[in-house]
Amino acid sequence: MDILKKILGIVWIALGPLILYYLIKTGAAEIARNPSTNTKIQWGVFIGIFVPIAVGLVLFGYYALKGEYGAAADVK
Repeated sequence: MDILKKILGIVWIALGPLILYYLIKTGAAEIARNPSTNTKIQWGVFIGIFVPIAVGLVLFGYYALKGEYGAAADVK
């Protein structure tokens, strides 16, 4: 089970920046296609809300990779 946690930790660490890159790329394309103020505000809010979520995903993966999520009996 610990190996699975470590593998998934690597997946979460890689997934955070990848999803953030895709979101910013999509937002830039949508703003270029329709450069109205509403579109800029909408994508600014989407990206602004998702950045902390992506950072949290990377932190979650880091702690999973380190093995911080053990059973209660493992905690001293």
